[in-house]
Amino acid sequence: MSLSVPLRPHSPIHPIISAPIKPSLARFPLSRPHLSITMSSNSMSPKASLTEEHNGPVSISPIVAAGGRIGVVKRITKETDVFVKLNLDGTGLADSSSSIPFLDHMLDQIASHGLFDVHVRATGDIHIDDHHTNEDVALALGTALLQALGDRKGINRFGDFTAPLDEALVHVSLDLSGRPHLSCDLSIPTERVGTYDTQLVEHFFQSLVNTSGMTVHIRQLAGKNSHHIIEATFKAFARALRQAAEHDPRRINTVPSSKGVLSRS
Repeated sequence: MSLSVPLRPHSPIHPIISAPIKPSLARFPLSRPHLSITMSSNSMSPKASLTEEHNGPVSISPIVAAGGRIGVVKRITKETDVFVKLNLDGTGLADSSSSIPFLDHMLDQIASHGLFDVHVRATGDIHIDDHHTNEDVALALGTALLQALGDRKGINRFGDFTAPLDEALVHVSLDLSGRPHLSCDLSIPTERVGTYDTQLVEHFFQSLVNTSGMTVHIRQLAGKNSHHIIEATFKAFARALRQAAEHDPRRINTVPSSKGVLSRS
C-alpha cells in the first residue's frame, strides 16, 4: 500500500511520493534503501538527499502538502525500517506502531498534546534490544519536523511549558533555532518501565534534537514514579513544541531572528 500526497494545484511542483504505510522487514530488506519520487515532465526537482548515519541511508521526502506543514521520512538501515509522517497543523491524530509499546504511548502524548498528526511505522532488531529502533524513530521524527518547519517564517520559535502528572512535574523550554543542543536533567528512579529501558528517554530526545536542529532544555522539578516522570516530560515537550511551531500573527511572513535566517546548518 502506498501514500500519494499531491501538492496544491497551483504549485509548480507536482511530485507523488510513494512510501509504504506499514513497512515490514519482509517486504523491504533492511540492507536496501528505498526512495520513490515520480516527477511530472514540467516540474521542478525537489531536493531529496541521502545521508549516512548509523550503518545506513535515510530517504527524505521533501513534502509540504495541502492541509498543513507536513514532513515525510522513510529511513532504512541494516537495523531498522522506519516511516514517519508529521503534520504540524493537525488535530492530534495519533497512529504509531514502532514495535515498542511504551514508545508508542509517548508518541501519542506528542500528538495529543501538541495537536500534531503523528504517523509512525517501524520495525527493527528489538530481539537485541529497543535501542536502535528508539533512536531511529527519533531521528526520522526530527527530520520530518525539520521538513515541516521549512524556512520557519512566521513561527513563534520559542516554547516553554511545565507539565504536572500527579506527583511528577517536568519543565521543558525549547528554541527552534536550527542549532541542535540538549540539556536533560531527569532522575528516573527505575531502570525500566515495563520492558522499556529508561535510559532511552534521553537518547530519544538527543536523536530528535540532532536531526531537527533545535535547542531543548528538560528539567525535572518533582517526581517519584518513573512512568509519571517520563510521560510528563513528553507532555511538556509536546506543549512547548506546539507553542514554538505555531504562527505569530504579528510576525506575518518574517523569520524570527535578528539574522534574518534560521538554518539547520
